[in-house]
Amino acid sequence: MKAMVLFSGGVDSTTCLAQAVKKHGAENILALSIYYGQKHNKEIEAAERLVKYYGVKWQTLDLSLIFADSSCSLLKGSNDEIPKESYSEQLKKTDGAPVSTYVPFRNGLFLASAASIALSHDCDVIYYGPHADDAAGNAYPDCSVVFNDAMAKAIYEGSGKQVYVEAPFVNMTKKDIVKLGLEMNVPYELTWSCYEGGDMPCGVCGTCRDRIEAFRSNGVADPLMEEV
Repeated sequence: MKAMVLFSGGVDSTTCLAQAVKKHGAENILALSIYYGQKHNKEIEAAERLVKYYGVKWQTLDLSLIFADSSCSLLKGSNDEIPKESYSEQLKKTDGAPVSTYVPFRNGLFLASAASIALSHDCDVIYYGPHADDAAGNAYPDCSVVFNDAMAKAIYEGSGKQVYVEAPFVNMTKKDIVKLGLEMNVPYELTWSCYEGGDMPCGVCGTCRDRIEAFRSNGVADPLMEEV
């Protein structure tokens, strides 16, 4: 059984990749990394390190033109600064809307594109790594169980019932994901999560805060933050 993993090079997708390799074998995995107009290339660089570590096939895709008109603060076309506070603090200011780092329907586009590529490579399943913390409070609505179930059904039917979508962490917290990854000896020192593109993670953006707390809750330090 061949499998595709949507692979950003961050904590969640790397844990997902490790789990897929364990289940299917590295020779049966295709990792797909997508450039969507991020302000930096640190994620893609991390992904490249990690696919070499795991010995899986790797493909990249550029979808940046689709997001060219977006005001999302993660993207090169935006003049907005990336918030330096927790997602819960950010959500207090959004009146129920997603946070400013939400890339419009990103996971929907990623999954639809992945389905086409998966069919071309005879992959039976697509894995990706949304989790409950990101979906909480509507911060990232395309990480929710409802969204995942709808996309999974659409892709299964639209692929002629050839491709499944699995989101193994959709009901888990980031703490749970890190715990699982530590048990599998995931090389988290090779990953990148920060929304900024510095030499070291900023430590204060929403994803840095979540990541640091997930490691701390497991009784270990984030390997990227030990020098900060």
